[in-house]
Amino acid sequence: MSVKVRIPSPLRNYTNGADVVEAEGAKVGEVLDSLKAKAAGIETRLFKAEGQLNRFVNIYVNDEDIRFLSNLDTPVAAGDEISIVPAIAGGR
Repeated sequence: MSVKVRIPSPLRNYTNGADVVEAEGAKVGEVLDSLKAKAAGIETRLFKAEGQLNRFVNIYVNDEDIRFLSNLDTPVAAGDEISIVPAIAGGR
């Protein structure tokens, strides 16, 4: 099934500038695997190891944080939207 993945500005160089990419999968992890095939190199920014998201990457399904659902095993349905949101840190 097709799911829309919203790409943040810092990662759009992997998607040729596209802010939304259609990807396939029944779970968030499968959709992100599909995205990796369409956006070569993006996996190094999303994952620290196979199946482990980087600490500063937040993933939402329809505005729900997957950390409070089933993480990468969170099911998705056709028409759902996944948003990749890089955490912002720093300051004084």
